[in-house]
Amino acid sequence: EPPAARRRRLKADWGFTDLEFQDVVNGGLLAEVEATVAAGAAPAAARKWWTGELTRIANAEGREASDLVAPADVAELQKLVDAGTLTDKLARQVLEGMVAGEGTPQQIVDARGLAVVSDDGALIAAIDEALAAQPDVLEKIRDGKVQAAGAIIGAVMKAMRGQADAARVRELVLE
Repeated sequence: EPPAARRRRLKADWGFTDLEFQDVVNGGLLAEVEATVAAGAAPAAARKWWTGELTRIANAEGREASDLVAPADVAELQKLVDAGTLTDKLARQVLEGMVAGEGTPQQIVDARGLAVVSDDGALIAAIDEALAAQPDVLEKIRDGKVQAAGAIIGAVMKAMRGQADAARVRELVLE
């Protein structure tokens, strides 16, 4: 397939705008994004990792993004995010571990204990602690000021080192 025809086909298949596709091509990352999509990641997610985080890390280390990690590992990382095992913030920590050669995304999640906590028991315990520390916020929530829940959600996220499922924490606080 001629290169120009291939680029037109990929741009159409992926649904990228001209600017989005230009970022991938100008970054020299067309093969990496294509391989990541072939390994199961959504095109937008593959583009985000390669033109965002991986390019940033590569620039900081004076290396090529394509030399940092394998496209299949990027796809596996995105699958963990899609499954709710990781938040984007936690996924960036896993990516740094991948670049450092600590193993596959799942091995890094297991070794570093980075999985999102969605166990209601652990979340409720952290919520109870946060509410006990800020009893005035509890009254505001009971009075219908739902935005006050943000203070509790923030305290729970801090207590759980960013590993709590924020949406689930919000649901539990409002219950």
